[in-house]
Amino acid sequence: MYIIDGYNLLKLIQTTSSEFAQISDIDLCRFVSGFLKMTKRDGVIIFDGKCPGEDSCYNAASSLEVIFAGPGKDADSLIEQKISSDSAPRRLLVVSNDRRIRKAARARKAVSVKSEQFWTDLQKALKKRKRMVEPAEKRRGLDEGQTKQWMEYFGLEQ
Repeated sequence: MYIIDGYNLLKLIQTTSSEFAQISDIDLCRFVSGFLKMTKRDGVIIFDGKCPGEDSCYNAASSLEVIFAGPGKDADSLIEQKISSDSAPRRLLVVSNDRRIRKAARARKAVSVKSEQFWTDLQKALKKRKRMVEPAEKRRGLDEGQTKQWMEYFGLEQ
């Protein structure tokens, strides 16, 4: 089971990746959910504060539980609580750059990874999956001759 420090991961992505500088919390949840489905794992992502929008948009995926700590509350305390109350902490994989959270994970013998490493692993896995799903021919597209044949077939001019 993954326990992910939501805003910690989100802010890291927004500040270090020009490609994902505008990623939203909803987008992040979709990426993480896809990764979890692919790896056949479950997870929870915890954000500070209260949900900024509709709860239903966050809980679209069964593999990922999305939690907001609540008004005036921080995700770190809730993450620590989840780590300390888990009956099998060695099966946890905690994602955060926060020393406090990583220390709590180590104290319970849970695996702890930094947000950068998790994001890198997630991107690699999703790219690999995409390559496996798309045949090589589809990725390359049509060559010039094939394009001309289809244009002629449909009566289109080039």
